[in-house]
Amino acid sequence: MAVLNNSEVQLFLLIGIPGLEHTHEWISIPICLLYLVAIMGNITILFIIRTEPSLHQPMYYFLSMLAFTDLGLSTTTLPTMFSVFWFHAREISFDGCLVQMYFIHVFSIIESAVLLAMAFDRLVAIRAPLRYAAILTNDVIIGIALAITGRALALVFPASFLLKRLQYRPVNILSYPFCLHQDLIKTTVSSRRVSSIYGLVVVICSMGLDSVLLLLSYILILGTVLSIASRSERVKALNTCISHICAVLTFYTPMIGLSMIHRYGQNASPFVHVFMANVYLLVPPLMNPIVYSVKTKQIRDRILKKFNQQKV
Repeated sequence: MAVLNNSEVQLFLLIGIPGLEHTHEWISIPICLLYLVAIMGNITILFIIRTEPSLHQPMYYFLSMLAFTDLGLSTTTLPTMFSVFWFHAREISFDGCLVQMYFIHVFSIIESAVLLAMAFDRLVAIRAPLRYAAILTNDVIIGIALAITGRALALVFPASFLLKRLQYRPVNILSYPFCLHQDLIKTTVSSRRVSSIYGLVVVICSMGLDSVLLLLSYILILGTVLSIASRSERVKALNTCISHICAVLTFYTPMIGLSMIHRYGQNASPFVHVFMANVYLLVPPLMNPIVYSVKTKQIRDRILKKFNQQKV
């Protein structure tokens, strides 16, 4: 079997939904609607926060970061999703695949870190409400945003470099309608040990660390809430965390499910793999703006106000 190095690799083939290729045009309709809702929902969140001075507060700055990250994640996967489902164009170059993989993982790591920053925001608001504005100043928030972005860019870049050093077949068939690191590694015919180990290190240093700190943050939040004497105040404090808890579950549940399938689901149907990968990348950008629009009174009221102004 012919083997090519990275400079000669020309072709990777993306996969839609195995066994349902004849219905891809119909399947693309709900997928298109989901993408449309996700993109418009996050644009709406960004617009509302940008145009409402009363929402220029740390909590909503972090929400803006989350919306921007979800928007980036949606637009990164959108081109290949539509090319596969609408036009049956499965081919993608090696460099194009690396670029898409890079940004998918960068935005995923950024989202994990933003959720952690939002947990820190809630922790400060509940444990030290009188010092909230003094702790989370604009300079601190900008520093957090730069640190989050820098960490993601720095962690994922070596993974792309390591993949370029590997050897591949002339034609490489992927498992999804987009490029993921764990999928690209499976197509190589040379030793993947270093790339696999580094991929694990990235996961541990990003989402693994973030999830532990998230859990610790909520343990501290719960301890503070339980120490509040008034029941109504306890409920009020917990209610400020509901939207964020939903966002955390929406992000981590599909990710854990996809990881479990990769680790233990070798005999699972290809449909299950594709479905879980699509859920992992599409559900958080879709659900986050919906959850925050419904559960956050300030956001909901501003959206209704803008909508009523348009009607008049």
